[in-house]
Amino acid sequence: MSLSHTSSVSDTQSQNDRVLGPRFREKITSAKAAARLVQPAATVGLSGFGGANHPKAVPPAIARLADEQRAREGHHDYRLGLLTGASTARGADGVLADAGAIAWRVPYNADAELRRQINDLEVDYVEVHLSRLAQQVREGYFGRMHTAIVEVAGITADGELIPGSSLGNNQAWLDEADQVILEVNSWQPIELDGAHDVYQNLGLPLNGTPIPLKHVNQHIGSPHLHVPIEKVVAVVLTDLPDESPAFTDPDADSRAMAGIILDFFEHEVKAGRMPADTLLPLQSGVGNVANAVLASLATSQYRGLNCYSELIQDGMIDLIDSGVVGFASATALALSPAKFEQVKKNIGFYRDHIVLRPQEISNNPELIRRLGVVAMNSMVEADIYGNVNSTHVNGTRVVNGLGGSGDYGRNGYLSVFMSPSTAKGGAISKIVPFAAHIDHTEHDTQVLVTERGLADLRGLSPVRRARTIIDNVAHPDYQGALNDYLERARAKGGHVPHLFDEAFEWYARFERTGSMLPQ
Repeated sequence: MSLSHTSSVSDTQSQNDRVLGPRFREKITSAKAAARLVQPAATVGLSGFGGANHPKAVPPAIARLADEQRAREGHHDYRLGLLTGASTARGADGVLADAGAIAWRVPYNADAELRRQINDLEVDYVEVHLSRLAQQVREGYFGRMHTAIVEVAGITADGELIPGSSLGNNQAWLDEADQVILEVNSWQPIELDGAHDVYQNLGLPLNGTPIPLKHVNQHIGSPHLHVPIEKVVAVVLTDLPDESPAFTDPDADSRAMAGIILDFFEHEVKAGRMPADTLLPLQSGVGNVANAVLASLATSQYRGLNCYSELIQDGMIDLIDSGVVGFASATALALSPAKFEQVKKNIGFYRDHIVLRPQEISNNPELIRRLGVVAMNSMVEADIYGNVNSTHVNGTRVVNGLGGSGDYGRNGYLSVFMSPSTAKGGAISKIVPFAAHIDHTEHDTQVLVTERGLADLRGLSPVRRARTIIDNVAHPDYQGALNDYLERARAKGGHVPHLFDEAFEWYARFERTGSMLPQ
């Protein structure tokens, strides 16, 4: 039984009407009372993925308890281990970081203060492929999960949980936690009920079963989340919006990269490697560049495309509106505030064009490979042989984390990594002799794109890859130095020629002078 199918629930009705299960109603309490049930030093699983559907009342209440204890005793003992789907937002990661209440964090982060604490080694940070995290929690890599705090859109009379704007690891956390706190958020559109597909493939190696997903628009699981009522220790009512960031308008570099990628699609169609009418399922990573590439498809000749991704961002909604995308599968609706309001006003239409899945399924390597997904992700930098760094500036300071780019980049039918060719007004080259941190090896990188052009690396030996990258995607200001490096390294010999001291001198030069440009 669902709320949306049995009653005329709207955003203006009372919050209590979102909780129809009588035994769940008995557990309604305040955020502060719920926060007191979270023990200091607990391992906590939060709902949320990319700013969508994170709990918005209990984490700030925990932060306030920590601040109160610090004011009273000069310190606090709230040092939580925090597991999520991907990033959350200021209202969860941010407030807990401000309170100094995070001891360790897995698997992805987008909050500036938490990033500072991670890079200053105040918080232990573990990066994990998003498709693998739930299984690793089940296998005990991170110890027992004491508490799950999960936001939902409603609870049916039968006690089923109606998900909101993301699924992420929500069902896994409900399964694994010793106790569960539910936030029922009436801001979440209840009419989204029916767009979720909660499928769990829980078997350990040798005991798992094939995932029966054959088509992007297929439903193979339940529309609802489930939790034993005995686990639920509190239900907190909220009416608060998601905190996904607004996207900036595409700049000239983003538009150039988008056009280059569209031309590449046409090349692949002519070569018989992609179907002419629907291409192959598309995946687009997080951020402004990826969103701009999606937006560029709106003016293309394609119609009825499928997307199999981890995020539905603003650009994908525009493509659904125009008919370019016929169906999109993801784990989260990570939309800007304005775009989410647009979706809420016509939620019935969008519900017919999207499905939200657990990230174990949206990011599953076997499905990505079998469905033939074209993976398009941003990068921090790439080296001349095609090794890609997508996480660490100057090889040491993490930006956000690996996210799902590894799941898609390694397993996609095509793996495309894109970035402007320079940063900081040209002081940093995004193409370097040897990447100081490598998330995606040369074996996983097939195509590099900058505003300068496209480097198709398929079928090329290391030195030929290097020449292709330098000639096609490096900025002209750096091409001379990169070619000089390559030729002198070749003279030294080796299958992958390198001058290691000189390669890392590029980073040292930037730290000394503020520029990678040769002096």
